Amino acid sequence: MKDTLQRAFEEASKLPDNEQAALGQWLLEELASERRWDELFSRSADKLTKLAEEALAEHRAGRTQDFEPDKL
Repeated sequence: MKDTLQRAFEEASKLPDNEQAALGQWLLEELASERRWDELFSRSADKLTKLAEEALAEHRAGRTQDFEPDKL
């Protein structure tokens, strides 16, 4: 186990039981969410590539404009 994670678990083990349970539940949910996001993202790679190619083609054709956040 990496040092940082080990230290985090050591600190978490000092918390009251209910806080440890809440932290554990949150961590498990975050890990599951990351796995779901990774899977969805990996399945959309072809679509993202196509969208990027279309955006570049529009830019090269002069059909885009610079983004100016100060004018929003």
